[in-house]
Amino acid sequence: MKNTKKEMIDIYSWATPNGHKVHIMMEECGYRLGRDWQAHPVDISAGDQFKKEFLKISPNNKIPAMVDPHGPDGQPIALFESGAILLYLASKTGLFLPKTTRGKFEVMQWLMFQMGGVGPMLGQTHHFRIYAPEKVPYAIDRYTNETRRLYGVMDKELSKKRFIAGKDYSIADIAIFPWTRSWKNQGITLEEFPNVKRWHEEIAARPAVQRGVEVLTALRKPLIDDKAKENLFGKTQYQKR
Repeated sequence: MKNTKKEMIDIYSWATPNGHKVHIMMEECGYRLGRDWQAHPVDISAGDQFKKEFLKISPNNKIPAMVDPHGPDGQPIALFESGAILLYLASKTGLFLPKTTRGKFEVMQWLMFQMGGVGPMLGQTHHFRIYAPEKVPYAIDRYTNETRRLYGVMDKELSKKRFIAGKDYSIADIAIFPWTRSWKNQGITLEEFPNVKRWHEEIAARPAVQRGVEVLTALRKPLIDDKAKENLFGKTQYQKR
């Protein structure tokens, strides 16, 4: 995909938790939408994620993806996977990732907690509670209970710390926060987890976060169309490309 404005970082994304991670990070790093970066909508309900142009930069057909015209060696770099993009931007700007080896790995373990636990498990909770064509009690219970367990892990940790990895706001908080915005759909209440609630409200009040979660949101429509559901959950996902 070509950059329409060479000096800008291009983010190919949609208004989902994984997309919002990167939108928030861009704004937190001091980049401003329309000035320093562009958000290119990849409508996953319309099947945009399967287009050849997008697959060139995101071979796993998932959003978000990024093209930075000024990569580490002065040449353009394309990246997919939201966690990798957060690490790249933290490295590029020197923000939201500690400089010490100890501090860096303390943050990265919680980033991996989000990538390997919070995202996949809460995503399955959303699917079986809201989007699945049939209600499967076993699946609903399994993933709702795992979601509650993960919130419990975070609540215990946040009883000892201001932020998930310590006293400072980091890419771990940026990665986890968008997933907790849909707590109602996950079958929990934040009152059950007072430390998560305190943390969530503090992060939600940050101006850069407020800007980030609005990116592309106006374009997202309720998922009621059968073709959209097929693109997201049906056989289309598994076709060889």
